[in-house]
Amino acid sequence: MKSAMSEAPDLRDDVLDELAWDAALDATAVGVAVAGDVVTLTGCVHSYAEKRAAEKAARRVRGVAGVTNELEVRLPERLRRDDAEIAAHADAVLRWTVGVPIDVTATVENGCIRLEGAVRRGTERRAAERAVRDLIGVRDITNLIVVRRCPPAPDVERIRSAFRRSAQLDGERIDVVAEGGTVTLTGTVRSWSELIEAEHSARAAAGVTEVVNQLRVAPSPALLPA
Repeated sequence: MKSAMSEAPDLRDDVLDELAWDAALDATAVGVAVAGDVVTLTGCVHSYAEKRAAEKAARRVRGVAGVTNELEVRLPERLRRDDAEIAAHADAVLRWTVGVPIDVTATVENGCIRLEGAVRRGTERRAAERAVRDLIGVRDITNLIVVRRCPPAPDVERIRSAFRRSAQLDGERIDVVAEGGTVTLTGTVRSWSELIEAEHSARAAAGVTEVVNQLRVAPSPALLPA
């Protein structure tokens, strides 16, 4: 009889193959460890964009329920920029990005961007982070933007309808509860990417200031005991 742990080497190999397959990163210095259905990424990459790409690649693999990203960004000489230059470009791109309020600010220390300010919706918070995450010279991002509660309260039925419409979600397995501006998701999903998609869909709803994602990834048949 095979156990879930005996399948871990296969899951690790699948993650390594997916990392190598992804043209958006150089995974030659990326290490992968697997404990059950949780993957830990270690080693180094050449940019923050590659760090994100590695995590997304690992999440795509069937059987992965969680990813811990411990990758270090080691910028090659051609990608290094001083903090003042990064800050200037970050400020410019924030000003020129649709959906980012004017009072969002970016400060930079040792290549790490800190975003601050207040917005009305979670989508605006994410838009600010998306705007700066691929800038040359960025090593990490800390998003401290606060979402102000805005009426009306989230419409739970509209969120559920959005889940049912989505081709990427099995909305019947997800339960939605709203308290104030906070939406809590419970139930099961088929993959880590589906878990993230459900959270993104909920955050897009009017009145949502925070999403508590308590969804669980259902075990893949490949990881169940034979």
